[in-house]
Amino acid sequence: MPNATVSRRQALLAALAAAVPIAAHARSGPPQEVAGLLPGARLVGQGRLRWFGLTVYDARLWSPASAGEDLLLQPFGLELEYARAFTGEKIAERSIAEMARIGTFAPDRARQWLDTMKRLFPDVGPGDRITGVQRNGEEALFFHNGAPRGALSDGEFTRLFFGIWLSPRTSAPQLREQLLGLRAEAQR
Repeated sequence: MPNATVSRRQALLAALAAAVPIAAHARSGPPQEVAGLLPGARLVGQGRLRWFGLTVYDARLWSPASAGEDLLLQPFGLELEYARAFTGEKIAERSIAEMARIGTFAPDRARQWLDTMKRLFPDVGPGDRITGVQRNGEEALFFHNGAPRGALSDGEFTRLFFGIWLSPRTSAPQLREQLLGLRAEAQR
């Protein structure tokens, strides 16, 4: 009987994963919040984050930088389109944990950043987008479904936050390669 229970659970998880809609993006350019801040931005790469087979979000990296330029030193926008519901608090907490994988920072700094992210990140549901824009390496601007949420002017935060996806120390190296255009998007 335990094998039947496992099989039913696997079938349920597969059915849930298939039932979560991801909007097909036929848009030919970046979202308005990126286009307005980064004229000439183009899609650098895109990928999908899955956890235990379930889609968490689709990610897209936009930048006006040329392919040969060091992208992380250039302005860019990172767009996440969620496939599931998450509270802003959980997004902020996970962000701090992932930032700690990228680099070290003092506990008081972590509390300050966590409090700020809890204010910046709203609760999301399927189809909602959170976009972060880095223009000068010292500031991260955030948007929810195109509407401004706020900014944080802190170079260390900016580097570590976007490092969640773009650092070689990321917990999702395949997604990083896809976003940076180093690897074709995996079959879905």
